[in-house]
Amino acid sequence: MQDSVALIKKYFPEITQEQEAQFAALKDLYSDWNSKINVISRKDIDHLYERHILHSLGIAKVQPFKAGSAVLDVGTGGGFPGIPLAILFPETDFHLVDSIGKKITVVKEVAKGLGLENVEAQQIRAEQLRNEYDFIVSRAVTQLSEFMGWIKGRILRGSMHKLSNGVLYLKGGDLTQEIKDSGKKARVFELSDYFEEEFFETKKVVYIKM
Repeated sequence: MQDSVALIKKYFPEITQEQEAQFAALKDLYSDWNSKINVISRKDIDHLYERHILHSLGIAKVQPFKAGSAVLDVGTGGGFPGIPLAILFPETDFHLVDSIGKKITVVKEVAKGLGLENVEAQQIRAEQLRNEYDFIVSRAVTQLSEFMGWIKGRILRGSMHKLSNGVLYLKGGDLTQEIKDSGKKARVFELSDYFEEEFFETKKVVYIKM
């Protein structure tokens, strides 16, 4: 299937016309910003919907977010997985953080361009945060053991979702040793169970209950 919003509709047919328009707008917004600030590799911008947007939405297949919940995206870069998830779950609050200011500039402008009112973008290190969240999401920013140290104490107690509050981490490859090194019990969801494209054959969502 062509790399376009049609790919998102293939797996999320329930999206509204407004959401479809927002997903469609991402191509021009990211192409424009990427020409100024390189947040997506040049070869990947042609596969934006598959490798960035749909990949981000893999988290939604594992755990849809409920209205009123709060999600933190650590090391968001240009806004992944946070921006696609914020489009899909307009009643959920998303806090997107990155230590690099120019990347947060892109996130703020993309969110503004889409009219997303449920996104807060901030240049800050995860260790400096004091808020608590239902879930913390991220896309392969570092080894899990290091990541878990960054977010210690940032998960709300209790849960309103099917999965207990915790971490939903997008990563690829064999994660056996990395999970072992983290010292945490993890559940691994294969994205190939949800998406048929070849890109997802080695891609996973690692869930760690906190």
